[in-house]
Amino acid sequence: MNDRSVREQAIRADAVEGDSLGETSGTARTGRPRDPALDRAIIEATRNRLARDGYSNMTIGDIASDAGVSRPTIYRRWATKLELTVDALAYGFEALTQARPLPDLSQLPAREAFTEAVRWIDPRAINPEAMVIIGNFMGEASRTPELLRLLSQHGIEPRLATVEQVLGDLQRRGDVRTDIDVRTIAGLCLGAYFAEFLRDGENERLAEAVVATLWPSMTSSLTH
Repeated sequence: MNDRSVREQAIRADAVEGDSLGETSGTARTGRPRDPALDRAIIEATRNRLARDGYSNMTIGDIASDAGVSRPTIYRRWATKLELTVDALAYGFEALTQARPLPDLSQLPAREAFTEAVRWIDPRAINPEAMVIIGNFMGEASRTPELLRLLSQHGIEPRLATVEQVLGDLQRRGDVRTDIDVRTIAGLCLGAYFAEFLRDGENERLAEAVVATLWPSMTSSLTH
């Protein structure tokens, strides 16, 4: 479904809900089922605004305009801008897992399995604006510290946990050393994407380069 069709569905759903200018923020829902297309249009508009304007400058009015709905429609679903932002972040990681589910790595050679895990955690895998959104959130740390916690919860920790899990599996298989610091290695893998973004912008072979650098120290004391 393209952006135009999502927007058109949102407008139709908004009309069905019967919003009026007399409704106010925080109006309770009447119990009618949520419309997935309308919700998705609002969430996607929010993510676009987070990348374009940042959290502080993003307004519910702008989001409503972009999504083709009224402000009361948004406030019936999310009481505050922060609540909407929470769901927008969660949506991003869920979209990643649905669009690019982590493949079964158990049958792959160890190094290839690790490389696939590192490739999978690329923040820009399905959203080219992800780095901009993350940067905007970091810039809000002093004004809205909750945003860093949300970013960590929905955008960072799930990616780190994926690498740590794969490394744990490889340890149990005897393919990498059991004394390696999986937490630090996971951080290095994810951090490489941020460093590359700031340095060159893009490197399609970054996962392979990261693994080539880390792999010898992860396996150097193994005997086969």
